[in-house]
Amino acid sequence: MRPTPETYSEWQMAYDFINKKLFNDELPTCLITLQREKNSMGYFSEERFANRSGIKTDEIALNPSFFAATGMSDALSTLAHEMCHLWQFHFGKPGRGRYHNREWANKMESIGLMPSSTGAEGGDKTGDQMNDYIIQGGIFEQCIVNLVENGFKLQWMDRYIAKPLNIIDIETISNDWENADDKIVAGAIGMEQALIDVLEPDFGRIKKPKLGNRSKYTCFSCGINLWAKPDIHVICGECNEAFEEI
Repeated sequence: MRPTPETYSEWQMAYDFINKKLFNDELPTCLITLQREKNSMGYFSEERFANRSGIKTDEIALNPSFFAATGMSDALSTLAHEMCHLWQFHFGKPGRGRYHNREWANKMESIGLMPSSTGAEGGDKTGDQMNDYIIQGGIFEQCIVNLVENGFKLQWMDRYIAKPLNIIDIETISNDWENADDKIVAGAIGMEQALIDVLEPDFGRIKKPKLGNRSKYTCFSCGINLWAKPDIHVICGECNEAFEEI
């Protein structure tokens, strides 16, 4: 068991496959990272890394906290979403700042993903904060089928997920990930709604507003919440685990 190479080799396989099938193998290599950026399923950062020879490479960051909640198809659509940003940086004209412009939206549609500010039909196709959904019968959907047929799986998932769960949610996740034993995330069903606060899936580097000068912290082991000054470090007296800011 080697979790690090197993995890990153899977994402490299997915990147290479999507690049070949949907981008005509035009995209350069990049560094894929796993980042728990709050309220963000992923982001693209151009030329973020450089090696000792001075060669630069882009970064695509993916948030593992969403993988179990949204399922493998949506996790892969996050990767493809950020690959469209990478494509635009190298071959197009990115919008200012975080803005997802019409060129980016058209590229998304061309690979079978519909940009939507709401993540559903009827949402705006451009804007600062953008989600998307998979076009039924489109080429991205078929690409995912082919990728799975080629043996792709996500072996490792974050146990603490960025979405509230109930019994129906867990059953749905279990069906999507093939093996129910792999779906019992964040400890156990018995932790119920105390596990996680609601965090809607969102693309882009978006921060939740703070209320006054206090932040909310949760111990994910026992579900205890507290409010304190931002960026402090607190240990739970019940289970000796660190509280995490949410």
